[in-house]
Amino acid sequence: MSRQTPAIPPEIQALVPYQPGKPIEELERELGIKGAIKLASNENPLGPSPLALQAMRAALPGLHRYPDGAGYELRTALAEKHGVGFGQTCIGNGSDEIIEFLARAYVRPGQEALAAAPSFLMYSKLVQVAGGRLREVPLKDFRIDLPAMLAAVTPQTRLVFINNPDNPAGTAVSKSELAGFLDKVPQGVLVVLDEAYIDFATDPEVAWGTDFLDHDTPVLVMRTFSKSAGLAGLRIGYALGPQEVIAAFDRVRQPFNTSILAQVGGLAALKDVDFLERTRALVKEGLETFYRCFEELGLFYVPSQTNFVLVRVGPQAKEAADLLLRRGVIIRYMGSYDLPEFLRISVGLPEENQRFVRALQEIMTRELA
Repeated sequence: MSRQTPAIPPEIQALVPYQPGKPIEELERELGIKGAIKLASNENPLGPSPLALQAMRAALPGLHRYPDGAGYELRTALAEKHGVGFGQTCIGNGSDEIIEFLARAYVRPGQEALAAAPSFLMYSKLVQVAGGRLREVPLKDFRIDLPAMLAAVTPQTRLVFINNPDNPAGTAVSKSELAGFLDKVPQGVLVVLDEAYIDFATDPEVAWGTDFLDHDTPVLVMRTFSKSAGLAGLRIGYALGPQEVIAAFDRVRQPFNTSILAQVGGLAALKDVDFLERTRALVKEGLETFYRCFEELGLFYVPSQTNFVLVRVGPQAKEAADLLLRRGVIIRYMGSYDLPEFLRISVGLPEENQRFVRALQEIMTRELA
């Protein structure tokens, strides 16, 4: 008789595994289709930064060596770019790992973190793994409700996650709103600004976390190379914040948590200004294409400061997503975000955006009318 494995703690048993979008190839096999396009995961349709690709190719012969555990070159470049000390920088295996650092370093059983609802699903999962609890504050008019977030802080609160711009709403808080919020945050709370989409923000009033790193309230800014730099498959993100916070991360992270290719790719992408501008222009054009389509169809949408848009299709949203999928157009149905009447569409290449528009128009006017 085989022996029993150790009991899994109840907080782990209660976790629902994160369901990422399926690869295009798998969906094509399942549905028996070809030529599908993916507008579901907020990826950069232009591909990776060309400078990053060039740097990674040059680094390939050195893959028999371990990476630099301190990430010296990339962290030095980040410190110079953002005007902070080397000890105020951290790199991670995507920003997901930095969220894990935060949970492991700061959250213990009985303690809690705050985030908006709906928001990035990994906040709750990683806080729960640490034995803590994520308390969620509903969005107000599809925007993060900072006064309600402030009112929700308790003596057990250790972290406050502000997803800015927000996923899935695509909205952002302003400089004045964030400044007023930070002025009132109680002692002993770390405010985490998750800026995965900040490079796409076009409104000059949008708050950039790097402007608040010297605030009396401790602020940690998280960013990623997955979106605007097109390096989602490489898994490289970074954080900027108080030196004592970064020192705590060094105590809980794996010694070689980012690869050689991730470090050199991220370093090169930081310098690829032309690619960033091309990406921004593409996203701006794509969002305008989507807005025109939604307005013609009479659909409510949330104007976005990101590379995606949230649109209300109505009670038939799940059916619409399935019909689009069968036409080879992969978008994100938002039921898992408690938005069962909404779809989220990432900006693709111009021809991909037009293909989505044609498919949605056909579905809404013929099949779901």
